[in-house]
Amino acid sequence: MTTIAVIGLGEAGALYARGLRDAGCTVTGYDPFATLDEPGIRQEPELADAVASADVVVSLVGARAAESVARDALSAMRIGSVLADFNTGSPALKRTLGEAAAARGILFVDVAVLAPVPRAGAKTPLMVSGDGADRFAELYAAAHAPVLVIGGEAGDAAGRKLVRSVFMKGLAALVLESTAAARAAGCEDWLREQIAAEFTGDAPQLIQRLIDGSQQHAARRAHEVDDARAYLDALDTPAWVTSATRQWFAHLLGEDAGQRTTAHEGARA
Repeated sequence: MTTIAVIGLGEAGALYARGLRDAGCTVTGYDPFATLDEPGIRQEPELADAVASADVVVSLVGARAAESVARDALSAMRIGSVLADFNTGSPALKRTLGEAAAARGILFVDVAVLAPVPRAGAKTPLMVSGDGADRFAELYAAAHAPVLVIGGEAGDAAGRKLVRSVFMKGLAALVLESTAAARAAGCEDWLREQIAAEFTGDAPQLIQRLIDGSQQHAARRAHEVDDARAYLDALDTPAWVTSATRQWFAHLLGEDAGQRTTAHEGARA
């Protein structure tokens, strides 16, 4: 039976701890700021006690605390066990943690969580890299979660997740900006229908059409974006994403290169 220690018992950590317990794992936990009073989950008052006998230590403490908590955990973990960093952090941070783990004879896995945890708990799809990736996938199989092992080093999974975040968080910002404008213009329901319609059909074809169309019709679309931005100003709603869109068309048209040259020459003068 796999023993898993969950460090950080906030919303996500509690969901993982419960899900792993229900999957038949022996679960210990540690969190000095939260108490998870659950049968079958032994919450320890000391971090060292929580991780000492674990096959896998799952860190869910946030990127800011990830390194300090990892170093504390590593000092008490068994040689050959696995430290799984589930925190959303930079590739550089993940590489640092991987190096610290290797120095103590402990396997490290960079875990990218690919969907909101409240949706599926411990069964949330994961993408992993690092020297502990294969071992983690083997030990985590009890959770019946999709685990994509991409190979490579610690930091590779984090990098892919952050690239994905550019799209997902950017898409959210775009929806926020466009629906705010539509609300001000009195046509929010209509716009929501338009957005939903774009999400149906052949998704790969849509992606390529957006790329090709932007490159082929950059001048016309730049002019349209200028008009859209002026309209949002008239509606007194945010135009942050729209302004960034205009910058992309400037890049495609080569306008930004000229602006950078001018700025650089001005700085030298």
